[in-house]
Amino acid sequence: MAVNLPALPALHPIPGIRLGTAMARIRKVNRRDLVLIECIAGTQAAAVFTRNRFCAAPVLVAREHLAHAMPRALLINTGFANAGTGEPGLADARACCDALAHRLGCAPTEVLPFSTGVIGERFPLDRLIASLPACVATLSESGWEDAATGIMTTDTMPKGSSRRLTIGKETLTVTGITKGAGMIRPDMATMLAFIATDARLAAPLLQDALTAAVNMSFNRITIDGDTSTNDACMLLASGTGAAIEPGSDGYTAFQQALNEVCLELAQAIVRDGEGATKFITVEVVGGASEADCLEVAYSIAHSPLVKTAFFASDPNWGRLLAAIGRAPVEQLDVNAVSIHLNDVRVVQRGALAPDYTEARGAAVMKESEIRIRVELGLGNASTRIWTTDLSHEYVRINAEYRS
Repeated sequence: MAVNLPALPALHPIPGIRLGTAMARIRKVNRRDLVLIECIAGTQAAAVFTRNRFCAAPVLVAREHLAHAMPRALLINTGFANAGTGEPGLADARACCDALAHRLGCAPTEVLPFSTGVIGERFPLDRLIASLPACVATLSESGWEDAATGIMTTDTMPKGSSRRLTIGKETLTVTGITKGAGMIRPDMATMLAFIATDARLAAPLLQDALTAAVNMSFNRITIDGDTSTNDACMLLASGTGAAIEPGSDGYTAFQQALNEVCLELAQAIVRDGEGATKFITVEVVGGASEADCLEVAYSIAHSPLVKTAFFASDPNWGRLLAAIGRAPVEQLDVNAVSIHLNDVRVVQRGALAPDYTEARGAAVMKESEIRIRVELGLGNASTRIWTTDLSHEYVRINAEYRS
């Protein structure tokens, strides 16, 4: 059960962007598992991809195609990741692009493939290509909700976010969908995220905006510390709305809206983490640098002992101390460290706070949303990341993932 994740909000359409879905029976029957996103000519695109060196065939092909042309279509399949499949996997990804390009009347390099699912197995190419007409037939600017469902794997709920902003006398929109619940420790974005806007921006400016948004959202979440082979985040700008110039008030407003959409999507992934029962914010302040703060934050968030204690609602604060102490922070002074759980001070200057009681700590740990605040006392840098607990259900889901 997702942790306080609301139902999919209204996802405002983007003029010039249409979405279609199909039930291709790629891995399971009676579910949407193939999604097509079509862009009008002139659409600009920005992207970030996984840094995992075993990156999937669709990632390699998408990078290759983006180097030659702006996209006219994105094709996303679930069920199989098409990763670890060698040259045959690359051929499969290119065959999908070729088939869709022929149907849409564009160049194969104008089609970007994306896949998610089981690693190391080829997907049923014939069924995927045979379902392309159904995807095309259902194309609609209002197809965001079905697309959000169509990209799910172990997600329990579809995830989306949408914002509207006013630039001069025009209203612009930013809408996005994402999927992800496990294998989440992004090193660029999340497993899959697709965002679009009707704003008119040059591709380099669009890339700057996406990189900034990703760094404070998708690059600040972790569920299990595993970086996917297929991570990708795309931002499309159809250009049917107002032009946005660098350094303008409009650009500031657009960046804010994009930041909000990306953060809402990223946090939705954490809330729907596999087996999660707690949504945990880890805030580290007083660091000598943001890098040091991140080292401490991820040391906490990736500790199985910390995560299982939160699942058990056990205020075992010694596990937090141990996680902080092993973070590679050269100047760390353990006698300067303080820790709060929500508003309860647990550790003061490296030792148990005088006013702390086990009952107060236990009360916080029973809540579904918990904030860990670590004060390092080294400087003025700070950061914030989001993570989950580690439950029996996480183990079950991943133990049975291929069954």
